Amino acid sequence: MGYPSLASLARALANRETSSAEHVETLISRTAAHAALGGYVGFNPELLRAQARAADSRRSAGETAPLLGVPIALKDNIDAVGWPTSVGTTALLNNKPSRDAAVTERLRGAGALVSGKANMHELAFGITNHNRVTGIACNPWAADRIPGGSSGGCGVLVAAGLVPAAIGTDTGGSVRVPAALCGITSLRPTVGRVSARGVAPISSTRDTAGPMARCVEDLALLDTILTGDPEAVVPVSLAGLRLGLPTGRFWQDLDSGVSAVTQSALEILRRAGVVLVDVDLPGLDQHNEAAGFPIALYEFIPDMTRYLEGSASGISLAELVARIGNQDVAGVLQPLLASGGIPQDVYAKALAARDKLQQVYSTAFAKHQVQALVFPTTPLTARAVSPQDTVEFNGQQRPSFPTFIRNTDPGSNAGIPGVTLPAGLAPDGLPVGLALDGPAHSDRRLLSIAAAVERVLPKPTLAPL
Repeated sequence: MGYPSLASLARALANRETSSAEHVETLISRTAAHAALGGYVGFNPELLRAQARAADSRRSAGETAPLLGVPIALKDNIDAVGWPTSVGTTALLNNKPSRDAAVTERLRGAGALVSGKANMHELAFGITNHNRVTGIACNPWAADRIPGGSSGGCGVLVAAGLVPAAIGTDTGGSVRVPAALCGITSLRPTVGRVSARGVAPISSTRDTAGPMARCVEDLALLDTILTGDPEAVVPVSLAGLRLGLPTGRFWQDLDSGVSAVTQSALEILRRAGVVLVDVDLPGLDQHNEAAGFPIALYEFIPDMTRYLEGSASGISLAELVARIGNQDVAGVLQPLLASGGIPQDVYAKALAARDKLQQVYSTAFAKHQVQALVFPTTPLTARAVSPQDTVEFNGQQRPSFPTFIRNTDPGSNAGIPGVTLPAGLAPDGLPVGLALDGPAHSDRRLLSIAAAVERVLPKPTLAPL
């Protein structure tokens, strides 16, 4: 399937090889044909057509902009005027923001069209996108499998060729897990690099918006627009490039298909001249466990309260939590609110553990002189769509959420940047992701490394719908 990447579509529009109006008709047709995938929770063909006509008129008048006329989907926790921001939850189904989120402003300022709002796991507290409030999202590679989450709808839309790119959010793996399971690329930026204004939060310490797209070139273009960072992203030489193989959890206890595909990717990198170095991360599991959930659960109460108070929804935090529609989310947040939340002293210890986790990473990068760590994004491929909170993995039933985020969570808690790339298909025909984590604030360098790695890995394709 020849659906264009974001960058190639932007070039075709700039060169007047097609028009935005022509392109969105293709998108509208494909979206209608594959509506059962559940990628969108908000899609308005007439509004999209109107945006496209306006973009074509601006171009005809001589205006230029890097994304003029290019459609992009937004996860439904990102505010966009003209669209409800439901955050996938019952109480906010009619939450209509009066102002764009900062990321939406930047995209519109670059000429992008908001194609619609993408499905998500309720309140971003989950990894399956099995949402009883807004509908279940299905993996386009196999409709009986999950797309990952919480930015699952974004992964579906991009992988199915229903939009060239989407903006999701990531707290513990929520742009990288669905990207890996759906066979696309994504970037989790260094925390704080992308403005969080107008994004419904879990945790200000851990959350970040990030792009999901078809290739690293697309990620780099969107990263420039979202952050204003002008640093060039060009592939680096792989000859002599030192990448770290983190010890411990990252390469252990893998699905056989994931192991085969990622080991093949490592061999490709070795043949291309990459120097793969074993990297020890002493204390990582201990500090990660002490930091992750206490920080997120403590900060959810004040951060979500501020978001609700700044919205026009009129919904209180108590009402929001009382009306949660999915048991897995209710099971976390309703007892949290009833108990009064995480104690201040526990939160303080969690922040101290995060500092130690960040030191583990910075020491490892410096000690081993590696520019990024490489590992399987998820230890398993997409599993069956199910309301259950467990997943079959290597002969056992395990809790879905910690199993899927096992490898993405530590870097998330440390706030460092991470990219995932399609590494190939497992024997079950499902995508496998290869992750790259870099030092804090090395985002553009990490994208350059990812572009070089992408060039030698098997060429990915759209899901065979």
